[in-house]
Amino acid sequence: MTPSPSLLAATDFSDPARHALERAAQLATTHSGARLTLTHVISSSMLERLRGLMQDEAPSVQERLLHEAQAALAELATHLGEKHTCPIETLLRQGLALNIIPDLANERQADLLVMGARGAHFVHELLIGSTTERVLRKTRRPLLAVKQRPQSAYRRVLVPVDFSSHAATAARTAHAWLPKAEIVLLHAFGVEMESTLRFAGVAEEQIHEYRARAREAALESMERFIDELAIPPSRLTRLIVHGAPTLQILEHEQSLDIDLIAMGKHGQSALEELLLGSVTKHVLAYSCSDVLVTGHPD
Repeated sequence: MTPSPSLLAATDFSDPARHALERAAQLATTHSGARLTLTHVISSSMLERLRGLMQDEAPSVQERLLHEAQAALAELATHLGEKHTCPIETLLRQGLALNIIPDLANERQADLLVMGARGAHFVHELLIGSTTERVLRKTRRPLLAVKQRPQSAYRRVLVPVDFSSHAATAARTAHAWLPKAEIVLLHAFGVEMESTLRFAGVAEEQIHEYRARAREAALESMERFIDELAIPPSRLTRLIVHGAPTLQILEHEQSLDIDLIAMGKHGQSALEELLLGSVTKHVLAYSCSDVLVTGHPD
């Protein structure tokens, strides 16, 4: 993260997007010199349909639409700027949001993208995926998907750990934005082919021994992982649990009163770049907390 971080918050003027703007302004206020830009993308396909429908009247209607969108952005910026005492810029663009937003993030050199986890067209998003999820596939920049109305600063962050560089990047990014928050490092382990071993009749005592060895190996890996993070130990809590990662993440989110989950995108090849890792995708869909997804490690 740069010394004077840049945040780009996208809105479709829905309630979830308003929560995202509020969280973005809150984060900007806590970092000296932070720059916050609010953006709204007017769908080019919608404008084309409007021209086909209104014909001769389309230019004046389009002009009013653009004017109203710019006015709404300015009103949001004024409200947030007065509430959080931070400078805010606005940008109105036309095009396809899932292309324009990543391009804008690169243009503005954004250290953080902030979006509502769901937008105005919820049923449509259930079928093809939210704009936020699709933007995640196209950007390497950290993206904060906001689900909850901000009540206070994030206090406790859950970072699922598989000991990869992706997990380390997620932990470091969370700490950089939230230096006062507790970071809970959660590793869910399993015994390789445990169900197959049980089906093959391997004694339960033997399986428990394999599980104990796996836990010990995970503890050693966690210690090495923490040593390389360069995060103050006082900010870290470590948990080693047995079970499926997605299930353990969602269960501990509730039991530990987590308000943010930070995790890596987990795409390493050109093909995987088009997809989200299965655990990340499920957490993004089913968690109650906001989710910070970081891109590829530097």
